Amino acid sequence: MFDKFRKKKWMKGFKYIVTLTIFGVIIVFLDENNLIKRFNNARTIDEMQDEIDQCKSDFKSNTMKLHMLQTNPHYIEKIAREKYLMKKSNEDIYVFEKR
Repeated sequence: MFDKFRKKKWMKGFKYIVTLTIFGVIIVFLDENNLIKRFNNARTIDEMQDEIDQCKSDFKSNTMKLHMLQTNPHYIEKIAREKYLMKKSNEDIYVFEKR
């Protein structure tokens, strides 16, 4: 009699373990919103947030440069000389390459 009681108790515990295991498999692998997809989506969201922050930073920088180009003729001259290697008629340009 005591042996039957032990088996029944073990079977009840086994029943819960099997149910929890099946539930875990469904949650992790089979569900439409499973954990694998959630982790991938969270990583994608983090990457996109970093990209948004980078775009905002670039926007601020470009807005400042545009404002400088529209209002400051010395800045225009600086950009023309540095980026496009433009010069005045009485100047010579020397370009040094780093090795």
